[in-house]
Amino acid sequence: MLKITGHGKTLCDGVSRRDALKIGALGLGGLSLQQLLAAEAAAGIQKSQKSIIMIYMCGAPAHQDMYDMKMDAPSEIRGEYRPIDTSVPGLQICEHLPNLARIMDKCVPLRSVYGSPNGAHDSFICYTGRTTRNQPPGGWPSLGSTVSKVLGPTNPSVPAFVGLSPDTGHPPYGSPGHPGFLGVGHAAFRPSGPSRKDMVLGQIDGERLSRRKELLASVDNLRRNIDASGMMDGMDTINQQAFDILTSSKLADALDISKEPAEVRERYGRNGSPKNYGDGAPTNPEHFLMARRLVEAGARVVTLNFGRWDFHSNNFDGMKKTHLPQFDQALATLIEELHERGMADDVAVVAWGEFGRTPRINADAGRDHWPQVGGGLLAGGGFRTGQVIGATDRIGATIAERPVHFSEVFASLYQFMGINPHAITIEDFAGRPQYLVDQEYQPLPELV
Repeated sequence: MLKITGHGKTLCDGVSRRDALKIGALGLGGLSLQQLLAAEAAAGIQKSQKSIIMIYMCGAPAHQDMYDMKMDAPSEIRGEYRPIDTSVPGLQICEHLPNLARIMDKCVPLRSVYGSPNGAHDSFICYTGRTTRNQPPGGWPSLGSTVSKVLGPTNPSVPAFVGLSPDTGHPPYGSPGHPGFLGVGHAAFRPSGPSRKDMVLGQIDGERLSRRKELLASVDNLRRNIDASGMMDGMDTINQQAFDILTSSKLADALDISKEPAEVRERYGRNGSPKNYGDGAPTNPEHFLMARRLVEAGARVVTLNFGRWDFHSNNFDGMKKTHLPQFDQALATLIEELHERGMADDVAVVAWGEFGRTPRINADAGRDHWPQVGGGLLAGGGFRTGQVIGATDRIGATIAERPVHFSEVFASLYQFMGINPHAITIEDFAGRPQYLVDQEYQPLPELV
C-alpha cells in the first residue's frame, strides 16, 4: 500500500500558498518558495499528462429541466420546456441545449446522482466527493488538491491545480480549493485571487514599466547564463521548481485568452459576464476556454464555477434567458475542441451541482432544493460515451435504477488519472491514513 504524508499549514491571512506568489514582481511576501515547494517533494509519482476539468453549477440546476425531462408527468411537474432529439438515437434533452444535443454522442448524462446529505448549498461535495460531516482532522481535500499531492505538476512552471472562480457572495458557492488536511501547498492556484494583480501589468507609468522590463531582461540573462554554465543540473529539485515558476511565462500565457483567434473566442460565446450572477459565480464562457488552455499547458485539474442555478422563482425564464444557452454553447465548444485537438482521451470533463430540484413547481414558478437525486454530465476521458447512466421515476423524485454516488464518479476520475483510489492513502493531521475514496465506492464500470 502506498502511503503519502499529508500534513500542511494554512496562512494566517487566508491567502493560499500559490496566491502568495507574486509572479509579476518576483517576490514572495516574506515566504520562501523553496520551503513551500518542499512540501511537494514527494509528488511526481508518475508523469501522466491526463487532466480533469470540473464545472460546479452553483446552487444546483433542475435535473428534470436539462437531461432528465418528464414529459409524461403532470404540467405542474414537467414544466414548460420541451425535449429535442440528440445525436444518440432515442435520447432526448432540453430544447435549450441544442449544442449539447448535437454532440451527445460525446457525452454521458448522469440521471441518478445522489450523496448530498441535506438541502444546504455547498460546493464541497462536488469538489471532494464527500460530505462535511465527520471529517478527519484538517478536513477532506478536494480532487484537485489530492491529485496535486499524489501526482505533482506535469510542468514545474504550471500549478497542478488551478481554480478559476472568484469569490462569491454566498461563501459555500465559492471555490477556495478545499485543500483540507493536505494544507495550503496543495490548494488551488486562483488567478482571480490576490495574485491576479501581479500577473498583469495593469495601469503603471512608463518609468515603472521600464524598470519592470529591465528586471525581466535581467532574469532572462540570469537564466541563460545558468543554463550555459551547467549550474542548473546541480540545483536542488525544489530550487529548480521555484526558479521555473518565477521565471516562466507558461502559466501567464495559458491564462491570456487574447492569444486565441477571435473566431475561437466567439465560438465559446461572448454573451456571458465576468461578474458574479447574484451571490453565485459568473456566467463566463471565457473560463471554459481558459480551462482548455490550462490543461494544454500542463495543469492536471482545473475547476470553474458557473452561474447561480438556485431558481426558487422564475426557474424557466431564468434558465432559458441566461444560464442554459450560455452553458450549452461554452460546454459544447469545450468538448468539441477537446476532440478536434486530439485531447478527448486525455481530458475528462464533469459538470454538476450539489443536488437536484423539487419535482413539483412551486407557486413562484420555481423549483426548491431536492437532495434525494440530481444529475450531471461527463465527457472526454476516453469514456464510453453516447449512453445514459441511471434513471429516476416518472416525476423525477426518486432513483429508479442505477444510483450513482458522487464518490463513484470521483473513483472513476482517479482511475482515469492512473490513481488507484483504494490503494493509496494520505495521512490526515492526526497521522491516520485516509483512502482517497471510501472502499464501498468503485469506479463506474459503464465508462470503460
